[in-house]
Amino acid sequence: MDNIIEVKNITFEYEDGDEKHIVLSDFSIDIKRGSFTVILGHNGSGKSTLAKMLNGLYKPTSGEVLVDGISTSNDELEIEIKRRVGLVFQNPDNQLVASIVEEDVAFGPENLGHSPEIIRQEVDEALKAVDMYEFRNSTPHRLSGGQKQRVAIAGIIAMKPDCIVLDEPTAMLDPKGRAEIISTIKKLNKENDITIVLITHFMEEAVNADRVIVLDDGKIVADSTPKEIFSNIGLLKKVGLDVPQTTELLYRLKESGMNVSTDVISIEESAQKIYDAIHLEEI
Repeated sequence: MDNIIEVKNITFEYEDGDEKHIVLSDFSIDIKRGSFTVILGHNGSGKSTLAKMLNGLYKPTSGEVLVDGISTSNDELEIEIKRRVGLVFQNPDNQLVASIVEEDVAFGPENLGHSPEIIRQEVDEALKAVDMYEFRNSTPHRLSGGQKQRVAIAGIIAMKPDCIVLDEPTAMLDPKGRAEIISTIKKLNKENDITIVLITHFMEEAVNADRVIVLDDGKIVADSTPKEIFSNIGLLKKVGLDVPQTTELLYRLKESGMNVSTDVISIEESAQKIYDAIHLEEI
């Protein structure tokens, strides 16, 4: 599996008055094509800045970000970079530009110069991919938060990206909306083979990822599978992150003396571990 994104020794800094703030320093990461990567971190850890750098919205102060071998600092190929790596923001209202859903989804392909016939096909396919086709003639402001976010994702899908970066897309949604978006993301990754980079602070959203990266103060402090990451409860708490409720429950049971493993994260696996531990104690 080759890399679709390569971040090479980048530094990103900005000035606030007379002060210079370094957000990322000598930072490197590769994202494999077709993978589902979750990036976790508390507010101020650098994760949202990184998200905006992966499709060239932010340019590195030094170092290089490559998308399919193309530098994001190459202004002549900026449209091509943004077509290959789409970015979904936290607030869907910031990405919805039209008064009709299908017109909004058509905005990206129109800017790419696609023909009306091709745009019609791309819009229909994108809306069906996020289960919003029946709302194609609706007005976006009448949709729920989760539905708006799915329309925003459809707008990115219509441009046929190889990768979608989502910067805390569920932060403003209720539990139902969050579940809709996570289900959509998983489907796009598994069925459409779109590379997913999900920035979040909700631990439960990382459970089904291939890889979880934890950032703290602009540095990678952990990079592994969800099971490995969430079994390191001490580290997560140290960097100001919670752990999935299932992991927290097993951790507390273990602290109380129950002989139970903490290296599982799904509800089903957790229930089985607790059942096994209770059964062993009874024998």
